[in-house]
Amino acid sequence: MLIRLLRHRLRAYGGLVAVVVVLQLVQAVANLYLPSLNADIIDDGVAKGDTGVILRLGGIMLAITLVQVASAIGAVYAGARVAMSIGRDLRAGVFDHVQTFSARELGRFGAPSLITRTTNDVMQVQTVVYMTLTIMIAAPVMLVGGVIMALRESIELSWLLVVIVPVLGALLGFAVVRLRPLFQAMQKCIDAINRIMREQIGGIRVIRAFVRDRHERERFGAANSDLMSVGLSVGRLMAFMFPTVFLIMNLSSAAVLWFGSLEIENGLGVGSLTAFLSYLMQILISVMMAVMMFMLVPRAEVSAGRIGEVLDARTTVLPPVAPVTELPRRGYLELRDVGFRYPGAADPVLRGVSFTARPGETTAIIGSTGAGKTTLLGMIPRLYDVTDGAVLVDGVDVRDLELETLWSTIGLVPQKPYLFRGTVASNIRYGKEDATDEEVWHALEVAQAASFVREMGGLDAEIAQGGTNVSGGQRQRLAIARALVRRPEIYLFDDSFSALDFATDAALRAALVPETRDATVVVVAQRVSTIRHADRIVVLDDGAVVGIGTHAELMADNETYREIVLSQVTEEEAA
Repeated sequence: MLIRLLRHRLRAYGGLVAVVVVLQLVQAVANLYLPSLNADIIDDGVAKGDTGVILRLGGIMLAITLVQVASAIGAVYAGARVAMSIGRDLRAGVFDHVQTFSARELGRFGAPSLITRTTNDVMQVQTVVYMTLTIMIAAPVMLVGGVIMALRESIELSWLLVVIVPVLGALLGFAVVRLRPLFQAMQKCIDAINRIMREQIGGIRVIRAFVRDRHERERFGAANSDLMSVGLSVGRLMAFMFPTVFLIMNLSSAAVLWFGSLEIENGLGVGSLTAFLSYLMQILISVMMAVMMFMLVPRAEVSAGRIGEVLDARTTVLPPVAPVTELPRRGYLELRDVGFRYPGAADPVLRGVSFTARPGETTAIIGSTGAGKTTLLGMIPRLYDVTDGAVLVDGVDVRDLELETLWSTIGLVPQKPYLFRGTVASNIRYGKEDATDEEVWHALEVAQAASFVREMGGLDAEIAQGGTNVSGGQRQRLAIARALVRRPEIYLFDDSFSALDFATDAALRAALVPETRDATVVVVAQRVSTIRHADRIVVLDDGAVVGIGTHAELMADNETYREIVLSQVTEEEAA
């Protein structure tokens, strides 16, 4: 998966990769040539007392060293640039692809896992690319070249290479086999910590209200301990690997000196012995770099697989082949035998839902908890796609509409309104980027939010991430203002008045009447007082429509609606 993930993305940086390869080859060749020159200085210069040879070969060594340093600097710079660019492209690719997901795919992966995949997993892949370009390209050249140059210096000592290299290779294979499952478990542990942290930060009020601090500390402690346990297992394996590699290197050096001293008596030069020892060290260092890389590769491979899962996931909300880009802008909404079933679910969430919502009218949807109200509303802007039937806007199936055209027609106020970090103005203008201050204030006035916005400091008042510095009712009113400033043809209010007191609720609904006179309004609500004056009330029960009519008609003929009403008000108030 790692190779597949990188193959196409590296093509865009083929020029820089070629530069890195050339510079790494130059650096490797220079490294291989230096010990041979050093041997000549010792055997032909120092041993014979020839100062001219020492100065001449020393100058060549200095020039080669400068070339080596320049090549190393250039290779690291170009390699780092490629690796950082790949990381940027992967993050952008994951982010852009996630933006195409429907609510179904987002629920499948979950926010904590998507965050980990976009940050930590991408970083693992990025690190391997960097290490490969700055280390691993030169390592095979150093290994093969070192063997050739060592044989050139002394055939008699070459049997040491036959023993040492396979031992290090077996050590490398052991590390790869053991590390892959550990790194896979580590990424899952990071997912778990992210999930628990998000829950605890988001639910801090609930945790404190129910005095569950100790329980949450224990839950986080367990997840943290799991990650520590996996990390210790990785650490123990690495703690075993590196000292073992250094032990083999030191024993190899001792063996070369021992057996080399015997060969000196048979005519082997001191310079050649020194060069052989240098080449042996280069060979072992190359193998050690490979060990380091193969410790990183299993984790990067796991991370690449997790990134690939996101990139390979296909949204169930597919863009139309021949999209309709224009509508008559009337806002006529119709649901025809709409059904929805989650993949693998035994029973559908919705079945056979049919009703119409016309411009200038308010259509309310009410039902018990779990009846499918929010899911039904999500079908209209294609947060989900119907599995049966069709949703039509101005007579066109929403699946045939260009998404931008559909979304520009709709103003959605979700059940859980979300505000972005910024100011009041930036959040309201999220609905319409070019909205003037007058339009923003008008939307705030209609949403009954102008008074508290003035108290906060006006349109430039700061809004924290998620709107945590304002109350639930204030968040709802700001979200309603964000939809109002857009002035869409269809308004979707998903239980958007639940956090408002009755006086504010009544004032807001009265202000909405002239504001939405020419628009289609669909309201999902739990409170009967919010929807009793709607032109049409759709009653849902267990995913099916069990009644459509006005408040008076349903009170007279529909037992489900009557039960809902009487659970909130008395018989006299209901009438």
